[in-house]
Amino acid sequence: MSLRDRKRARIRQTLVDAATELFESNGYDETTIADIAAEADIGTRTFFSYFASKEELLFPESDARVQAAVEAIASRGPGEGPAEVLLRALHKVGDDSDEMTSRLAALRLRLVRSVPVVRGRALQIQLDAQREIARHLAAAFPERLDEVSAAALTGAFVGAVTGALQVLLDDLDGLGDPAAIQEAVRRATDVALTPWLQASAWTAEPPRHGTA
Repeated sequence: MSLRDRKRARIRQTLVDAATELFESNGYDETTIADIAAEADIGTRTFFSYFASKEELLFPESDARVQAAVEAIASRGPGEGPAEVLLRALHKVGDDSDEMTSRLAALRLRLVRSVPVVRGRALQIQLDAQREIARHLAAAFPERLDEVSAAALTGAFVGAVTGALQVLLDDLDGLGDPAAIQEAVRRATDVALTPWLQASAWTAEPPRHGTA
């Protein structure tokens, strides 16, 4: 990473940290972009070089998570099935970052539940991610997945992660060990993808749309 990229990453993280503090202390609606910029000691116009809105700032690594899944699919081994590839991507995301188990993640969950514009943005990000990942899965495993089954598998995977985090991050003030949270999420995805993992192990043919 170049010096310029490192500087941008630092400023970006400073904005995320500043916003997290302000959202927690003052409330989401009460916090303005100008407030966040001032807290981060940058100009308001500079804010928009990093994030398009307050909602975007709450999802700083959503693109990175999708990219991790796409890269895992592209680098699949000869013995890996679609479910195994997705689980490997989840492990990589957990190893590379604790953003999914951070205070920001817990705050984001609370705001998704209480602020319509945040909930709408979260849903859009999730739907876009599922579509992108499913498209790459279907292209990578054409003999095992059609578009519908790829979408179903991706939906089960993303839904398991989302559902587990909704429970695990429910208490904003009582967050547990990030490693333990990550392990619980991995167990949840294992449960959700068990039929796909078993099908891969037994027949190397996960169920396709329109088959029993």
